[in-house]
Amino acid sequence: MRFISIRNRIALMLMVVSLLLSISLGAFAQLHEKKILMIIPLKDFWDMELTKLKEIFEQNGLVVTIASSVMKEAEGIFGTKINPDIVLNRVRASLYDAIIFLGGEGAVQYWDDPLAHRLVKEALKEGKVLGAISIAPIILANTNVLKGKRATVWPTLDNRLKCSVAIYTGNPVEVDGKIVTADSPNAAEEFGRTILNIVSPNMDQ
Repeated sequence: MRFISIRNRIALMLMVVSLLLSISLGAFAQLHEKKILMIIPLKDFWDMELTKLKEIFEQNGLVVTIASSVMKEAEGIFGTKINPDIVLNRVRASLYDAIIFLGGEGAVQYWDDPLAHRLVKEALKEGKVLGAISIAPIILANTNVLKGKRATVWPTLDNRLKCSVAIYTGNPVEVDGKIVTADSPNAAEEFGRTILNIVSPNMDQ
């Protein structure tokens, strides 16, 4: 009986050690997961940008969080609806590997938004990847972070970018350090894969 008791104790100890190891490894993996924050306007974001970028990131194992100005269902230009995961004023740049502003007519709401500008500056200070597509690069321009940087934007807004002393290239996607900009939804796939390759080199499939 004593032999069985000792054996059971050993088995129990092994189970406990295994469980603790599993929890520790799970916590370690979660801690090192690559996290992407995508910021959308409440109305009239580009549907294709949201769906394409989300698909690229999630298919490659990145965790995507959607932020907006309020915790209310957001709607794209073509009717895509999504509930944000977090409100913009609660976002901490340090928790994410990349901060991305999506475009669409509604993105104008962030052009001069103090919360958006704060987040841009925090992201750069923390060394995060900073992305903006279609008309959203104006957010970066208005935060004065594109001065002397190569960047692109929706073609009719090129002069606004130049006024921020950015180096406007007119390319579909432009990279300068950890700042990635794109000119339209048509460049969404290249934009997403460019960001993916910076955040997680060699991961892109």
